[in-house]
Amino acid sequence: MEKERLLCHLKKYTGETVTIFTSSGGVSGCGFTGMLLSVNCDFVRILVKRGFGPSNPLSNSICCNTNGTSLKQNRHTVGSVCDIPVCAIASFCHNAL
Repeated sequence: MEKERLLCHLKKYTGETVTIFTSSGGVSGCGFTGMLLSVNCDFVRILVKRGFGPSNPLSNSICCNTNGTSLKQNRHTVGSVCDIPVCAIASFCHNAL
């Protein structure tokens, strides 16, 4: 019963940025922050690092990021998705609004 209540609560925050702390040790016990993508009875999936969009088809030299670096430098970043077992969730944090 508790697991179903947790899953129902988690699903309300799909698409939002959340932090999930796990009962594991080491770095993984420090929490995972990202956009909640999906929740099922076994796993919670979050996007912890977004990839960049495709490079400019016209010219990489004319388009830059806000810090002035070329978009070409970032084109190989594909992002990172994390699947967290529901049974390992120790704490769930989200924005109040």
